[in-house]
Amino acid sequence: MTEVSRQALEAAIKEYKDPYLERDLYELDAVKSLEVDGDGKVSMTVELPYASEGIAGALRQLVGNALDDVDGVTDATVTVSQRIHAHEAQRDLQSIAGVKNIIAVASGKGGVGKSTTAVNLALALSQEGARVGILDADIYGPSIGMMLGIKEGTRPDTKENKYFIPVKAHGLQAISMAFLVTDKTPMVWRGPMVSGAVQQLLTQTLWDELDYLIVDMPPGTGDIQLTLAQKVPVTGAVVVTTPQDIALLDCKKGIEMFRKVEIPVLGVVENMSVHICSNCGHEEALFGHGGGERVAEQYDTTLLGQLPLHMTIREQTDGGNPSVVAEPDSEVARRYRDIARRTSALLSQRSRNLSSPIPSISISDD
Repeated sequence: MTEVSRQALEAAIKEYKDPYLERDLYELDAVKSLEVDGDGKVSMTVELPYASEGIAGALRQLVGNALDDVDGVTDATVTVSQRIHAHEAQRDLQSIAGVKNIIAVASGKGGVGKSTTAVNLALALSQEGARVGILDADIYGPSIGMMLGIKEGTRPDTKENKYFIPVKAHGLQAISMAFLVTDKTPMVWRGPMVSGAVQQLLTQTLWDELDYLIVDMPPGTGDIQLTLAQKVPVTGAVVVTTPQDIALLDCKKGIEMFRKVEIPVLGVVENMSVHICSNCGHEEALFGHGGGERVAEQYDTTLLGQLPLHMTIREQTDGGNPSVVAEPDSEVARRYRDIARRTSALLSQRSRNLSSPIPSISISDD
């Protein structure tokens, strides 16, 4: 029997390039074991550093086929898993107990589909095998509960009368100011009160070992957004825009805001990129073309993905059953999951946070 060359095995493995990071598995330190027995059977263990369940099957097949072609190999078994690490936040702010990474989803202006994107991104990360939570930081217009199908009037359970237990929905852990007030309660608060309320929701919630906490930020780039960006330990930001010129101007302001507080912008999501006719399927760029790509290139960041303007996205989200869970095999869901994998992959290249997280704290007016 031909002896299997370890050098040949490694060369075959290096033929596979990660589709999001464009590096081979050894460069990603993803090969955790590679063993050959006397009968030419190869077993390999791969551990990817990001939410990647959707590509695990393709990786197994491609790398397995490459190993099968090596002289002397009689059988190849590739096992793929993932391990998501905690990464550094801006200015070395300590992370929150139970949360590895916080991703802020923001927009320079309202009306671009930021909350819809935040919810579907969270659900897509969850479907990619990550443990995910979502915090509705849009105090003036909290809508995450409705989008997740959480019944009006739902209140989070508490522990020791000072800690919130997040509400579960579609596999996510969720908390929102909407769970603490009624939809008729006007939030007539100044900036410091809003910032304080968000910090309380963040630190007084008992998050259960999250890989990612998605924070749906208030729209805009004013004092409230700046204060939140300075005080919440964010590991990366996603900016949502539409292709139209006015939205792109505000998108640039959003990127500049995050850069001012040293939060890395992982990329831009271009929402409502094309309109898809619900009758004939014809696609038309109603709001312009290529705007998100130009902004991403100008600011040396990434176009994470483009999403269509389609009636079903609005209908499903308004109905509490967002596209990613309502039609998981649809083109829209596929795009969200692609954005989720790309976002997670880019974040995985940040420096790791090796410090201990701050514990949950109690804040009162006493």
